[in-house]
Amino acid sequence: MRVKKISPSILSADFMKLGEEVRAVESCGADILHVDVMDGRFVPGITIGSVVVEQLGRFSHIPLDVHLMVEEPARIVDQYLVDRVQTLVVHLEAAGHLHRLIQFIKDKGVRAGASLNPATPLSMLEEILPDLDQVLIMTVNPGFGGQSLISSVIPKIARLRRWIDEKGYNTELAADGGISLENVSEVSRAGADVLVAGSAIFHSKDYGGTIRTLRERAEDVAS
Repeated sequence: MRVKKISPSILSADFMKLGEEVRAVESCGADILHVDVMDGRFVPGITIGSVVVEQLGRFSHIPLDVHLMVEEPARIVDQYLVDRVQTLVVHLEAAGHLHRLIQFIKDKGVRAGASLNPATPLSMLEEILPDLDQVLIMTVNPGFGGQSLISSVIPKIARLRRWIDEKGYNTELAADGGISLENVSEVSRAGADVLVAGSAIFHSKDYGGTIRTLRERAEDVAS
């Protein structure tokens, strides 16, 4: 059985009490904390910067996956190579020299990932996939929390799962956007290893119950 990881996205957390929110999902069994960095250029929204990520790294007891939704990520990527950052993900669409950037991240001892928007074809990954520790498939158009999952992206996840397995790569497959109790089984069945969920967790009344149910439903189809 493939191990399934639940990764709450703090984009949907209450930023007025972010420390409490982080502690809450940690205590409820979250595996990874997903941190979205938006610059107002690659996506319309603006979220947090490197200072907050550094503080989260000092505060968190679980690893951080930092998702840079920014133009020209090479300009700022070194600012996010801080404690507790396990994986640093850049968008394939925004990185002009992706191979160079991936190698820079890995040389710093951090796992490197690439993210693809819903309309970006998997063929864009062909040359870089062997070098990636993670591929993050966006199941919504990035920039806003609370969106509904684009169901037509699920076959894309399945195709990438087959590709990774056939090539024998160790690349982790993550899915991000609109993942809920209603669709997590389908996304997991398609082959996602990491299920990133924001609103489904942080807008629920019972973080622990939601995380447990997400995990159970993800693992049921993986066994």
